[in-house]
Amino acid sequence: MDTIDIIIIVAIFVCLVASFFFSGSETALTAASAARLAALESGGDKRAAIANRLLEKPERLIGAILLGNNLANIAASSLAAGILLIWFGELGIAYATLVMTALIVIFSEVMPKTIAINHPERMALLSARPIAAVVAFLGPITLAVEAIVRWFLRMVGFKLEATENVLTGNEELRGAVDVLHKEGSVVREERDMFGGLLDLKDLVVSDVMIHRTNMVAIEVDSPPEQIVREVLAAPYTRIPLYRDNPQNIVGVIHAKDLLRELEAAGGDVSKIDIPSIALAPWFVPDTTNLSDQLKAFLKRKTHFALVVDEYGEVMGLVTLEDILEEIVGDIADEHDVTVSGVRPHIDGSVTVDGAVPIRDLNRVMDWNLPDDEATTIAGLVIHEAQLIPEAGQIFTFHGFRFQVLRKSRNRITLLRITPLSRPETEAAERAA
Repeated sequence: MDTIDIIIIVAIFVCLVASFFFSGSETALTAASAARLAALESGGDKRAAIANRLLEKPERLIGAILLGNNLANIAASSLAAGILLIWFGELGIAYATLVMTALIVIFSEVMPKTIAINHPERMALLSARPIAAVVAFLGPITLAVEAIVRWFLRMVGFKLEATENVLTGNEELRGAVDVLHKEGSVVREERDMFGGLLDLKDLVVSDVMIHRTNMVAIEVDSPPEQIVREVLAAPYTRIPLYRDNPQNIVGVIHAKDLLRELEAAGGDVSKIDIPSIALAPWFVPDTTNLSDQLKAFLKRKTHFALVVDEYGEVMGLVTLEDILEEIVGDIADEHDVTVSGVRPHIDGSVTVDGAVPIRDLNRVMDWNLPDDEATTIAGLVIHEAQLIPEAGQIFTFHGFRFQVLRKSRNRITLLRITPLSRPETEAAERAA
C-alpha cells in the first residue's frame, strides 16, 4: 500500500465522519424541543440562540445539511470505488458498493441519528456553530436549490404558503405534557393542573357551577334571628337571599358583613336590617367560558356570581373557588362538608353519587370519560342510554359497566361503575 492509497483511505474516513456529523446534526436540530432551546437562550446560552436562528429558516438549514451530507457520501463512495478498482479490478465496483453501503448506513446514518434522538438538545447545541458556518458557506447554492424546488412545487400546484396545523397550540401543549408524564418528568398532579388550566377556555360556568338544587339560599323576609341562625349553620360565607321563591334572588349576604352589623347593634339581632347590608346580586350567563369568568372575578374583585340561562332563570351559582378547583383540584377547608361521592372497592369497581361531576371523577380515578354532552355522571348515563333508567339496569359504554343502584323520582342518585378489560369491552360492543 503506497502513500496515495493511504491518503485516499484517510479521505474516505474524513468523508464518513463528515456524513456522521451532518446526519446527527439534522436529526438533533429537528428533534430538539423548541421550548427547551428557547429557555436555554433566555438563560444566556449563545449556542441555543444560534440553533434557534437556524430553525427559523428550516428550508435553508435542511438544504445545506443535505447538500453537505450528499457531497460527503458521494465523495466517499467515489474514492472507495477508485481504490478498489485498482486493487480488485472490475470486482472492485461490487466490493465498493457493498462496503460503502454498510459503512454509510451503519456509521453515517443509523448511529448518529440514534445518538441524536436520545440526546437531541445536547447534540443540537454541539453542532449549532459548525452547522451555522456550513449554512453560511453553502448559502448561495442552497438558495439556488431552494428556488428550483419552490418553482417545481408551484408548477405541480403545491401551495407552500398554505400551511395547515393539525393540532392547536393547546393540543400541542397538552400532548407535550402527556409525553413528559409518561416519561416520568411530570407527576400526575402537575399534569392535571396544567390540563385544567388549558381547559378553562373550553369549559363554561354551567360545567362547574353549584346547581340550584344544591344551593343554600335564605328567605330575605325571614326574622333576623332565623337568618342569623341559617347563616351560622351554612358552610359558606356568601349566601343568596330570595323573596317569595328561590328564583327571585334579591341579594347576597356575606357572613362578615352580618357580624359587623351585629356588633354595631350591640348584639341585638332584632335591630339588624338584613336588606340594607345585602350585596347586589351579580348574574352571569351560563355560556360564559371559565377563562372570561375568572378575568371578570378579578376585575370586579368579587368571588361570587349567580348563573342564569337564556330565559333569565337562575340555574345555580359559581364562585372563584369553583374555577380554581378546575386547575388545582378540590380545595377543602375546615368548614367544608366532606362528601366526595366516590367510593372505590377492592374489586376495582367504584360507587359514585349521580351528582358527581364527570371531570371530578376523571381527576380522582385517572379515567377519561367524555364530558362533552353531560356534566354529571348521572347525566352521562342518561345521555348514552337515551332514557331514564330504572334501578338495577346495567349499561356498557366507553370501556366501563354502569349499574344503576338507586333512583329517586327522575334522578339517578347512585351508580356502580366497573372498568372493563379490552376483551370484555370488545364482547360488549359485539353484543350491542
